Amino acid sequence: MYVCICNGVTDHDINQAVEAGCRSVAELTMRTGAGASCGSCLDLAAELMDKARAVRDLPLPVLSQAA
Repeated sequence: MYVCICNGVTDHDINQAVEAGCRSVAELTMRTGAGASCGSCLDLAAELMDKARAVRDLPLPVLSQAA
């Protein structure tokens, strides 16, 4: 899904940026261009970043029990 129409940034692009260590909307804008033009996508971009971080930061209980 396109999140930033102005700069052609998709939800996949945002997920990739979070995987690469992106931690703020300002950094996301620098990395992807999301929000750099009109800014109407910034709320959705921030929401998607939060969701991607939540999934990325999930503990792996099976691995922690095995250690």
